[in-house]
Amino acid sequence: MKHIVYDCDNTFGVPRCDVDDGLALLYLLGCEEAWVHGITAAYGNNKIDVVYETIRKMLREIGREDLTLKKGGAGAGDYESEAADYLVEMADKYPGELSILATGSLTNLGGAYKKDSHFFEKVKEIVLMGGITETLTFEKKTMKELNFSCDPGASFAVLRYGKNVSVASANNCMKVLFTKEDYRRELYRTDKQIAVYIRENTDYWFGFNEEDYGIQGFYNWDVTAAAYLMHPELFEDRKKRYAFSVKDLETGFLREDDKGETVCNLPVIRDGEKFKRNIYDTWMRVEMPERREKFCGKH
Repeated sequence: MKHIVYDCDNTFGVPRCDVDDGLALLYLLGCEEAWVHGITAAYGNNKIDVVYETIRKMLREIGREDLTLKKGGAGAGDYESEAADYLVEMADKYPGELSILATGSLTNLGGAYKKDSHFFEKVKEIVLMGGITETLTFEKKTMKELNFSCDPGASFAVLRYGKNVSVASANNCMKVLFTKEDYRRELYRTDKQIAVYIRENTDYWFGFNEEDYGIQGFYNWDVTAAAYLMHPELFEDRKKRYAFSVKDLETGFLREDDKGETVCNLPVIRDGEKFKRNIYDTWMRVEMPERREKFCGKH
């Protein structure tokens, strides 16, 4: 059993905002081996207040208001927050056992480290989604890195001083595309509440990706990081030396360097089909409460 705190900028269901943080949360909740103690809200996909309220709404909808939710910093350098305090508290409560999944800006983790200089020593492992090793170029335009670049100072602290850090880089997440055909085959062949919930809140994302980037589907960035945390056997570890710097992290760039001071793991998906099978099967294990009228389009 893994003791987990999930730090995320969840905007699941918010128009023109990423859906993958919410999908990553559902993935964790579908894993029997995951004990998700709480969620710390981070800015990134939207402002911190929007993220916080979106998570609250989602927890209510899926019947998991029992999970602790703490609001994080509002921007780069805002290190005094209830989220940072909670991360420190949980690291003290589960020394050497706590796993942290972080899929947004890293301000909250930076705040925890500022509050307790031994914070990273107490954490068992940190899995991040973010960073690029080369430019993300698509048919219509180039995509900017949107996580590590939010607070390069905090990102540097986590990458340089964090313990057992693995990074699902944006480039490695692009190894597997979730197509509309796959998605509809998996989620429309069942009337399970969780399948209905996912498709009602994420179908629009296909159109957004095609319109803005020319992508015929979407990449499950944050779910990839969650999958590595829970099922590392689906990946091949790639541990190399990196020379991290605040300057590089302003664009989210991860500089590989044989003489770098930090060894970091950037795992790669082994088999795309097995990976997708695991994702869909895990989502389907999430038990939803009885649908309320608002889920049916009634008000």
